Amino acid sequence: MKTAAARRLSTLLLGLSLAACGPAETPRIADYHGLGELRIATRHDAISYRLDEDGRVSGFEHDLLRALGDELDVDVTFVPYPDATRALDAVINGQVHMAAASLGVNRRLPLRWSKPLREVEYVVVGRSGGQADASADEQSLAGRTISARRGSLAAEKIMDIRKRRPGVNVHFPIKAGEEQLLADLAAGKLDLVATDRLHYALAVHLHPALEIVYELPEPSAIAWALPAGQHVLAAEVDAFIGRAAADGRLARLADRYFDYVRRLNTADITTFLARIQERLPRYRAFFHEAEAQTGIDWRYVAAVAYQESHWDPQATSFTGVRGMMMLTADTADRLGVNDRLDPRQSILGGARYLAMLKDLLPDEIDEPDRTWLATAAYNLGMGHMNGARAIARRLGKDDRAWWEMKSVLPLLSRPEYAQRLKSGPARGGEAVVMTENVRSYHDILARLEPPYEAGLALPSLRLGKADRAGAQSAGSSRSTPPM
Repeated sequence: MKTAAARRLSTLLLGLSLAACGPAETPRIADYHGLGELRIATRHDAISYRLDEDGRVSGFEHDLLRALGDELDVDVTFVPYPDATRALDAVINGQVHMAAASLGVNRRLPLRWSKPLREVEYVVVGRSGGQADASADEQSLAGRTISARRGSLAAEKIMDIRKRRPGVNVHFPIKAGEEQLLADLAAGKLDLVATDRLHYALAVHLHPALEIVYELPEPSAIAWALPAGQHVLAAEVDAFIGRAAADGRLARLADRYFDYVRRLNTADITTFLARIQERLPRYRAFFHEAEAQTGIDWRYVAAVAYQESHWDPQATSFTGVRGMMMLTADTADRLGVNDRLDPRQSILGGARYLAMLKDLLPDEIDEPDRTWLATAAYNLGMGHMNGARAIARRLGKDDRAWWEMKSVLPLLSRPEYAQRLKSGPARGGEAVVMTENVRSYHDILARLEPPYEAGLALPSLRLGKADRAGAQSAGSSRSTPPM
């Protein structure tokens, strides 16, 4: 990597060279090698480039481009634009090296497109109970107003339909991305919205009344846009994407950011949203206290509790697990929980147990995989998790990655694998379902509920040897699937 001083010098030289250009010349950004940085046009988006509530930038394409920068040995600078059209114009005008913003490949533009990052399907979305909800063809869209994000491939497809069906009205709201368009649709402010299936799936988590009324023809692909004459960088980008696809990085990032969202059905989401209103307020303070004690996001603890009991403090399983966090009697004893049916004791005990499980995992397991593996261990017990990780290593899979482990855990119920486990067989597939559901519930809570802010937070729990041993033992006794 270039030093900061070297990058400043490169930028200064670039500025001097641009200042020397005549008024009729279009300034072109310097080669990224000479500049020491790769400049990327993007836009804020829930999938590709997002700003979290703590100010941290993340996203599917953001993380992938950071990895590209590491391989090219240059810094990566993201330049957000209000919409995709302006981001693509920045590429065409030579202001950036390329654009990455959930861009559907559009061959009509004078651009060079990278290898695809993921496949994408486009749909028209309406509201349950609205006019012509069950649209089956283009003709049924006549007389309707379809809103779309300006510059999106969905908008291009709608304009093509309009040429064939003049009765279709098209609306491009100013500065509105998919999330806002779909929220406005759910609120009854818009008639129909054209978007991609993934943004629709994310929106349904908050607005279960949305439904697909028409599937737009010809699926496409999300890719990066480069200048039409760019050959060297394009070749390096395509080679990088090829390696990322081959070694599983693309799949792992997709799983991290969006693949899990399709697991819950509309009934699940509708019930969950209702219980956020009806039940969560009674226990929110206990979940806040759990975060103050353990450092685990209170919304994640609440998601675990919902998966376990639907926030019912009296929940009881036929196998003997009880309470909001569905603790076994042995686990409750080791955690100092005297009454499993007391919601505060159960929430604090369950959060403490989850923190212990996270602490038991090896240091080389990073977040968020660490939390997801600990969540599966909450269901299985750490003994079975350790056994599954050993199986993963024997199969040549990465035992530190949830993406790999969720294909291994179901093997714990198969005799040829279970016979090698000290703890015996386990229903690892149910632990996967539990963890994936918790991820979805947490995603919804994180978008609806603010983070915990305490004036004087209690110190996070630090585990001693006795705690660690207790968690190890308690974990091995839990084999009950979530309710």
